[in-house]
Order: sequence, then structure tokens, then C-alpha cells
Amino acid sequence: MSTSVLYRALGVRGYEHESIREREGGIVMRMRLASPVTSCPQCRGREIVHRGTVPRSWSAPPIGRKPVTLFAEVPRIECRDCRCQPGVPVPFADPRRSYTRSFERLVLDLRKCMTIRDVARHLCVSEWIVRDIDKRWLGRRFSKPKLQQVRRIAIDEIAVRKGHRYLTIVLDLDSGAVVFVGQGKGAEALTPFWKRLKASRAKINAVAMDMSAAYFQAVTTNLPTAAVVFDWFHIVKLLNDKLSEL
Repeated sequence: MSTSVLYRALGVRGYEHESIREREGGIVMRMRLASPVTSCPQCRGREIVHRGTVPRSWSAPPIGRKPVTLFAEVPRIECRDCRCQPGVPVPFADPRRSYTRSFERLVLDLRKCMTIRDVARHLCVSEWIVRDIDKRWLGRRFSKPKLQQVRRIAIDEIAVRKGHRYLTIVLDLDSGAVVFVGQGKGAEALTPFWKRLKASRAKINAVAMDMSAAYFQAVTTNLPTAAVVFDWFHIVKLLNDKLSEL
């Protein structure tokens, strides 16, 4: 098999083969840039000064049972037009990531039927890499769920990091999906949600929440026609508190 076919199978573009060797049970493939950098990746200006290279390595899909590591010297430049010093983008990997896009796709396929620990052991990488890939995919998939079909929601707060930080959660009561996570626990935490809800033109019929005055005011202001339902737990707690005062 020619090296060009091998590199294409690994999803590598823009770089060409330099050397290949085995190391510690794995395969290390060294590459070099296929063509010199002639313009700034930010502004496309051609007034650039080369500032050396930065060594980079990436995890790639394994060959057989042997893990593959790609290595290359990535050029750094200084642009005289926009005054920035960008690293030259690598076409087969995302910025600040130590794995290729093809490796990321492989991990996501394996995650459909394997745990994070099992995927990491199978591919001979750290669990941190698998978690990073998993988290990025979840962010892309669920960061902004569609709101058009949402009709009934619940609003509540949760404490994280041992109570040092609060998040406001909005839940679709019909599907059970979390449709919004806001920073903090006041009415301000819901401001981005109201903007998205207005843009989606969703027709909210009912809102379930605790007896927070801030949440109640925010809901009645932004959803004046929606029915407000206080959760049973807080109603009973309030009743018990009043009975204790008698």
C-alpha cells in the first residue's frame, strides 16, 4: 500500500509522508507540510514573516491493533497586514486538539456501544481524550435544542461544585429534555432563554416551578398567558411551616 493511500485512509490532507517507525508497540508517522505557507490564514494577506515551527502530535485511527500517532512541525507566521501571529491551521484536526477528525469519528462510533473507559483502553489513549470528544459532540448536538414544539416547561435551580455555583434549568415536560441551562439562579439567568423562545415562536401553555419570586415574575412577564403551576413539594412544605407556627 502506498503512503498516499494510507494517509488518505487516516483522513490526512495538506501534509505528505516523511517517515514511519514503530515505537512502544505503536506506529509513529512523521509528516511535513505539502506546500509552503504564502498567506495569512486570518486575513489572507501575503505580507507574512515566518517565525519557525511548533512540534505537534495527534492521535489517529489505529492500524490493526497498533495505535497511530501523527507528528509534524506546524509553521508559525506573523502577518504584517493584520498584526496577528496565528498558527497555520491543520486541515485534518481542529485547533488545540490532540486528535484528528477521523479519530474523533471513530471514538463517537465506539461510544454507541462502549463506555468511556472501554473506548480509551481499546484505542490506547487517555480517558480525558475520549471525554473531550464526547463532551464536544454533546455540545454540538444539544447546546441549542429546538423550541418550536415545546408546550409545557419546568424551571428549577441546581447547585453544583458543592453549592459554590448555581444553574437554572428549563425542562420540556413532555419529552423530558433539558432545553436550556442558564448561569446563576435569578431572573437574569433566564434572559437568553426568553430571547430564544420568542425567536422560535413557541406557544407555552404551562410552566411548573417552585415559589421563587424571581422566577414567578420572569414567567408572568414573558409568558403572561401561560398557566403557572407550583410544585407539590413546596406547597406542602409551606403548609407545614404555617401549621408549625400555630
